[in-house]
Amino acid sequence: MKAIAAFASLPASHELALQDLTLPAPQVSGHDLLVRVEAISVNPVDTKIRKSLPEQAQDKPRILGWDAAGVVEAVGEQVTLFRPGDRVWYAGAIQRDGSNSELQLVDERIVGRMPGTLGFAEAAALPLTAITAWELLFDRLGLQEGAHQGERLLIVGAAGGVGSILIQLARTLTGLQVIATASRPESQAWVRELGAQDVINHHQPLTEGLAALDIAEVDYVISLNQTDRHFDEIVKALKPQGKLALIDDPEPIDVRQLKRKSISLHWELMFTRSLFGTPDMIAQHRLLERVAGLVEAGRIRSTLATQPGKINAANLRHAHALLESNATTGKVVLAGWA
Repeated sequence: MKAIAAFASLPASHELALQDLTLPAPQVSGHDLLVRVEAISVNPVDTKIRKSLPEQAQDKPRILGWDAAGVVEAVGEQVTLFRPGDRVWYAGAIQRDGSNSELQLVDERIVGRMPGTLGFAEAAALPLTAITAWELLFDRLGLQEGAHQGERLLIVGAAGGVGSILIQLARTLTGLQVIATASRPESQAWVRELGAQDVINHHQPLTEGLAALDIAEVDYVISLNQTDRHFDEIVKALKPQGKLALIDDPEPIDVRQLKRKSISLHWELMFTRSLFGTPDMIAQHRLLERVAGLVEAGRIRSTLATQPGKINAANLRHAHALLESNATTGKVVLAGWA
């Protein structure tokens, strides 16, 4: 099978940063599906892991990629949710080989049926970010569907992949007023198009942007990047007994600042369930099924924004470079094998 792998920590521009390979097809067993990958999207986790590899090339290739849409080729003996021929979407497990290969093994409990209204490329844009956004809202912050009218959610760094689906889920499933941060005209237009009622520029102090909207405080903040840069302003912006959730890896922050307002801090990593094999792993199957239904009902749209071409090492290196520029909106997707 074709695959794309990294062997060492190299800049995305280096021709050996990601390499085309031919590898044996994996053998399926247990709860695993063997999926023929038709489209992949690129996430910050891909670039982080590539850059975290040893500087000296290793013998074992590291296959990255944790977002895919494809077709089930074969199933393990314990599989009950899918059968060969099913179209599926998923993010996978970080401790296993990723989706940058023609064939991939993935546990059925973290896989959902692909929305029938989307093509493979449009579908591949959503799984990792949809899982992350859903868990942020309903598992970490403990929000309830159909509730929270009159309350406000501030999303810091809202134009990227997670923010793009987070805005939609918050607007579709809750009564929250969604305030997004974005700095460029095109990214501000993007978040408004997805449903953000208000937009502020995170290159300015957050509280100043909120004050210009006649907003003194917010109930919830979800910080998606550069949390350490915005932390002081986030604390100021949150109401007493507010809630802060984040997904990035900030430089050290002084969480003692949260004490005076009794602000709770919540971290989200969508790989936690699969990494630790938690008893509720199947929750990710269920939420992907729910999101598929929302897509088919026209309530959620794909966040595909950039499609550099087919799946090969050169195009994937370009996709990594785009993400590392921190100037993308939505998701970067590759579809079809070159």
